[in-house]
Amino acid sequence: MCCIKNDTKNFSILSLGFVFLVLNLFPFFAKSQDVKSLSLQETIDLSLKNSHALKASLARSAEAAAALKQAQDNRLPNASVSGSYLYMANPNLAIKTKALGGGGSDTTGNQKQIPHINQAMYGIFNVSLPIYAGGKIRYGIESAKYLQQAASLDAENDKEAVILNTINAYINLYKASVTVDVVQENLLQSKHRDSVFSRLEETGLLARNDLLKAELQTSNIELSLLDAQSNFKTANINMNLMIGYPETTVLKTDTTAFDKNLSIKTIDDYEQLALQNRKDIMALGFRRKAATTAISLAKADQLPEIALTGGYIAADIPHLITITNAANIGVGLKYNLSSLWKTKAKIAQAKSREEEIMENEAQLSDAVRLSINRDFENLLLSQKKIDVYKKAVIQAEENNRITQNKYNNALVNTTDLLDANLLLLQSKINLAVAKADVLLAYSKLLETAGILSTNQ
Repeated sequence: MCCIKNDTKNFSILSLGFVFLVLNLFPFFAKSQDVKSLSLQETIDLSLKNSHALKASLARSAEAAAALKQAQDNRLPNASVSGSYLYMANPNLAIKTKALGGGGSDTTGNQKQIPHINQAMYGIFNVSLPIYAGGKIRYGIESAKYLQQAASLDAENDKEAVILNTINAYINLYKASVTVDVVQENLLQSKHRDSVFSRLEETGLLARNDLLKAELQTSNIELSLLDAQSNFKTANINMNLMIGYPETTVLKTDTTAFDKNLSIKTIDDYEQLALQNRKDIMALGFRRKAATTAISLAKADQLPEIALTGGYIAADIPHLITITNAANIGVGLKYNLSSLWKTKAKIAQAKSREEEIMENEAQLSDAVRLSINRDFENLLLSQKKIDVYKKAVIQAEENNRITQNKYNNALVNTTDLLDANLLLLQSKINLAVAKADVLLAYSKLLETAGILSTNQ
């Protein structure tokens, strides 16, 4: 009985241990299934596919296309049909015209009797085809066409912005990931150093104060790691939302994206490319044309409208009259006299709109030139920083090696050793971040020049 109890107890312990192991390993395996490696181009493609801002821009472009179709439909004839059934309660009728059988008596001298009428039915079909509308239809179609082209260019411009935003988010994720890796590596080294210092302190070869300094730096590195991991998690969630992945997906960036050779042109080349390829500049040009057309459209209100009309009428008043085959065709003329004094304000408003857009074009052109110069200088600065940071890493490694040797020979104190290690850590992070900044600066320059989407 004792053996059975012991076996049962051992089995329970093993079972609990197995359950505990499974519960602890399950999150690890679950998380490992959510890890995805994405290249920069794959991320951009997913972002363009799932961007809410881009979908809204495409919807506005479709709306403008529908407005163009609506303007073109104004050239088609207008047709309407109407009909009524009327019930009347004992109307008093007196027919005065003899041609309709009214007035006077019949051949026997008796007064003619008017039939009792209490209902009536009629139907009317009308068609009107505009022949001349003072140019309203033509100018309306022309204006809608310009606005549709402008809306389409707005969507293309938003596409450039989405790509740049994706590259920025991808680089932020890379920076956060690199920072976590470097800090983790430094933390392992720091903990190893603490264990060595602890043994030296136990044997009396190291002062207690020096051990505390090392352990304090380890604690600071642990805090830095927590901050870095938090930043990585935020950047990772942001990236997942942009590309349409679940928020729990862990993304891994492709470091080769930051090592490609860049083909850099001159500032003048980028300015010319911007003026030729910027979709917002082109969209403003079409809006200016639409505003010019709006002036002609306002002036068209002062002109008459001519339309070809036709119709068919059928009516039936029981016991009195029936009308069939009453078809008609003709030409209608309409002129709004109030346009003589109401149109001037509309024309002035349209001209002011045109002038506003022209000034916006000039303002945007100046802003683009300034942005090109600023982004170009930022790119050159980022490239120069890489050269400096590469030298800094080499210097920090050498400084750390020399300081370590001096410390081993009791020529420097613990503070100097910890400072040298911290400088090496910071220089490695700076170099990794600088490489990403070059790609971001280059992408921003291409976006400003309006050629980012064609260079992916």
